[in-house]
Amino acid sequence: MSNLQQRVISAIVMAAVTLALTWLGGLPFRLFCSFLASIIFYEWSRMSRPATGGSLGFLPEALLLAFVGTLIAGVPAAWLLILVVALVVITVAGAQMRGTTHWDAAGLAYASLSSLSLALLRGSDHAGLIAILFLFAVVWATDIAAYFVGRAVGGPKLAPSISPGKTQSGALGGAVGGVVAGLLLAIAARADNLVMLGLVALVLSIVSQVGDLFESWVKRRHGCKDSSNLIPGHGGVMDRVDGLVAAAFALYVIGWIAAGADHPATGLFPN
Repeated sequence: MSNLQQRVISAIVMAAVTLALTWLGGLPFRLFCSFLASIIFYEWSRMSRPATGGSLGFLPEALLLAFVGTLIAGVPAAWLLILVVALVVITVAGAQMRGTTHWDAAGLAYASLSSLSLALLRGSDHAGLIAILFLFAVVWATDIAAYFVGRAVGGPKLAPSISPGKTQSGALGGAVGGVVAGLLLAIAARADNLVMLGLVALVLSIVSQVGDLFESWVKRRHGCKDSSNLIPGHGGVMDRVDGLVAAAFALYVIGWIAAGADHPATGLFPN
């Protein structure tokens, strides 16, 4: 089987599973988010630990397990956020005592906030479903448009020292594609706050591209081409969700400001 065939099959399977669990929401989606957090942290630590010069043993994994348990249990947002802060502080303190770097603490924050944002955005109501589909539409369209516009137009590089393949034209094309896709989803959902959602889509598109660059920087910092080889033809899970999880956190913060930490989606798509 060729690499292209592997990529296509993997992409179809991942999209089908993700959309099915998104449709279900509630506990199935929280389980999915917990699995995502575990894989992200595994890949993060796989990349970063060889360069740390020390180890915290299984402390970070135990702390992540505590977070995953509370996420699955459906603990309110305030307690989840407090727990994340506490776990990161404990990891930083442990690193200080052992004389290691803080990459494990950063990975714990990255993995937990990513999964927390997705889980709390989705919840179990209709607004959560639309919010996640809006997120998917913006991020996926941004990726696709950036790729094709960048290849067709070319031009100056966006961040050559971090990701040599990305161009400024691709970034602009991705932003336009993300906004168009987000507005189409909003129209299909019969939302009446299209101007606001168009601005939100633009923010999410930009943040998703920054998230992509951030993960590229982490990989380059540790001399890794891919975060792992878990997905045939695609590399690692982080390689596929870097932009998505960054945009999910941004959308969660926007929804939190609009409607509160526990039901952020209702601030974007009122029931």
